[in-house]
Amino acid sequence: MAKSLGIFVTSPRNMRHIMGVTKAAKAKGCNVKVFFTWKGVELAKTPEFPELCKIADDVSICADSYKKCGFDPADIPQGLTDKEMATQAQHGAIIEDYDCYMTL
Repeated sequence: MAKSLGIFVTSPRNMRHIMGVTKAAKAKGCNVKVFFTWKGVELAKTPEFPELCKIADDVSICADSYKKCGFDPADIPQGLTDKEMATQAQHGAIIEDYDCYMTL
C-alpha cells in the first residue's frame, strides 16, 4: 500500500504550501487527505481550492468552522460535495488512518 499523508489546515496563510506539499506527495505515490478547519476554511474561497480538490485524494472542511467564519454552509465550495462539508471526525480519521500527519 502507498504511503499516506494527512494535512490538517488551520491557517488561512498556507495555500501555497498546501498545494506544494500535496503535489510533491502525489508525485511520490502518496494518498493525500486535506482537512480544513478554524480559519483555514477561508482557503476554500481561493482560486487554487478547486485545483487542490482535483489533486488530493480527499478534501473536506469543517462545516461548523465554515459557518463560524461567516460562510453559508449551503454555499458548498467549488470542488466539494455536501458530504465533504464534514465534522471534526475527519481530523480523527487523519490521525488514525494516515501514516504521516502535518499541520499547516
